[in-house]
Amino acid sequence: MYDLLLRGGTVYDGSGAPGRRCDVAVSDGRIAAIGPSLEGPAREIRDVSGLWLLPGFVDIHTHYDVEVEIAPGLAESVRHGVTSVVMGNCSLSLTAGRAEDLADVFLRVESLPPVLVRRWLAQAVSWQTPADYLAHLRGLNLGPNVAPLVGHSALRVAVMGLERALSEPASDAELATMRELAAAALDAGCIGISVDMVHWHKVSGAFAGRSVPSHYADRREYRLLAELCRERDAVFQATPNPQRPGSFLFLLGLGTGLFRPALRLTVLSAMDMSDHPALWRTFPLATFVLNRLLGGNLRFQTLGEAFIIDADGPLTPFFEEFASGVELNSAPDARARRGLWDEANFRRRFRADWLSGGLRTFHRDPARMTVLDSPDAAHIGQSIAAIAHQRGEDSTDCLIALLREHDTALRWRACSANERPEILRKLLAHPHILPGFSDAGAHSRHLAYFDSALNLLRDALRSGFMPPEKAIARVTGEAARWFNLDAGRLRRSARADLLLLKPDALLHASRVAEIDDAHLSGASRLVRRDDANAVAAVYIAGQEVVRDGEPLPILGRQGLGEVLTPQHVAADRAAVLERQRNRLDDDTLDNPFLDYWDIFVYKHQNRANIALHCLGVVLMHGSTVAALLTWNAWFLLGIPLSQLTGLLGHLLYERSHVDMRDLVFSWRASRCLNRLFVSVLRGRYGSEVRRVRDAYAQYQAARA
Repeated sequence: MYDLLLRGGTVYDGSGAPGRRCDVAVSDGRIAAIGPSLEGPAREIRDVSGLWLLPGFVDIHTHYDVEVEIAPGLAESVRHGVTSVVMGNCSLSLTAGRAEDLADVFLRVESLPPVLVRRWLAQAVSWQTPADYLAHLRGLNLGPNVAPLVGHSALRVAVMGLERALSEPASDAELATMRELAAAALDAGCIGISVDMVHWHKVSGAFAGRSVPSHYADRREYRLLAELCRERDAVFQATPNPQRPGSFLFLLGLGTGLFRPALRLTVLSAMDMSDHPALWRTFPLATFVLNRLLGGNLRFQTLGEAFIIDADGPLTPFFEEFASGVELNSAPDARARRGLWDEANFRRRFRADWLSGGLRTFHRDPARMTVLDSPDAAHIGQSIAAIAHQRGEDSTDCLIALLREHDTALRWRACSANERPEILRKLLAHPHILPGFSDAGAHSRHLAYFDSALNLLRDALRSGFMPPEKAIARVTGEAARWFNLDAGRLRRSARADLLLLKPDALLHASRVAEIDDAHLSGASRLVRRDDANAVAAVYIAGQEVVRDGEPLPILGRQGLGEVLTPQHVAADRAAVLERQRNRLDDDTLDNPFLDYWDIFVYKHQNRANIALHCLGVVLMHGSTVAALLTWNAWFLLGIPLSQLTGLLGHLLYERSHVDMRDLVFSWRASRCLNRLFVSVLRGRYGSEVRRVRDAYAQYQAARA
């Protein structure tokens, strides 16, 4: 007896394979069978003909750490098809530290509603260890699955106290304690560690205006945490400071994997910055250098749509990147902000900050700042520059006057990145740039990207820049695989976290709406609403939780989701290195082969690549013999030339993973190269390729 039988849908399994029409059966919260015309009784049978059936989306960058304590259903994400979330990003988590201290960190940097933080503090549970925290999460009525990172800022607060964590690097003794605490978090099941360097992340409370604790670490502290992740193949999530390019290069340096395990490094964010139109080219280049040449395992994250932020007067993350803007955001109320504006010296400083040059994330162009709401109705829909022109004022002076007069009653909008669809699509299609960065759970009054995965599908369908099966894989199986999570795939025995979509409705765009969220005690929040109801249903653990785009009462009242822990746990650093060296391609560590010869054959199937490797063997042995016969050392230059010949074969014809140690020299690679050469001469290599292909096909079929 199945619990649920979904008949006749077009199934996309999250692997990137094309959709196929078949049935899916669910029992005990897991997928019991997949196939055409499944037979057998079921408690519920649903005809889903004409619908797409796919795994629930995996949102790899959320800040639900506080909200999940108050409203564990996380309905705003689930209603858009998200069934698994990664939280604890940007160094912010509740894994360790006093709740009162962490509240000061979360309240401002994530622009959380004060009512939400007050409710959390009123019921905050203290835990002594990271294991206690994960046990606490498991006791919540989780809607989606949650995969927690341990935040560096939380580690610093727990070890150093809030005041010192916001002012100086850790001592040697504190570093040792921090490492023990971080290791305990990873042992308990956290999937990695997050650090943060971005300049506009500030705290509130007694130390309002200071950057989050992770900013005050020195490089040895970042290295210590990165090495801990390297030893365990855990995720290391980092946000560089765009005003300090050295932070970006430092993170890339941490990610190199030559003769050591690669760091599973994910960096925010690969964006097409409006004021720096050539900067986006940096990200594909960085992944090529780090992943292909330096043995790394880097994934950038990008937002799958234009980066638009709404602002309440001076209260906006955009203003956190310059000093006078930080002062305005630090002011406790409108009266204090008015006092700042009344000072001529402050107005001069604001003007100087606004017009200052240098690398910045917000363009500060009044012509691209549109008024959404204002006490002066004539201003609504106009840009600040247009209002200034009508008033005969300088645009910066006009902005100052409007902010001074209306404060938060002046609501405006600006876009600072991803305005060019053709460039954004190049980023989204890049294999080493993951769609993510929704920031769900944060900035509740400023942005709403809850349906960013759906928007990727919408754009793929409308523009055709990516097949739908590939777009689905990017935000399901591919994301989960890289983050080492057992999620995002539709196959037998997998959790029945499913999404039913109406493909025709995906052609209609969603809209931004402002609601008073009952789950957050009526706090105002920006959300996305889809009038076409593209989401027909969402199932978590086989239970329907969303129907026609609307959450059902079961969401948040019954525990459905799980705390996701790393799917593959390495025994030690040597095991991590071996697993990475033996991976079949750059995107997955899954490997069914025990013998390195089988791995080698799998990576060398293309005839042109095989021919170049045979040429490399001839060059290697020929140059050695020539050098010995003539006593001319110049012939030995043929040895590195032979290595480059093999590398060229992979670059041109077969882009399987190439381990740098094997490329330079290893006995196993040398032995297999010679065996390949002899097998080709004897005419037996083709049968070896067929044998390995069959073995891999059987492995894939068993997994499916």
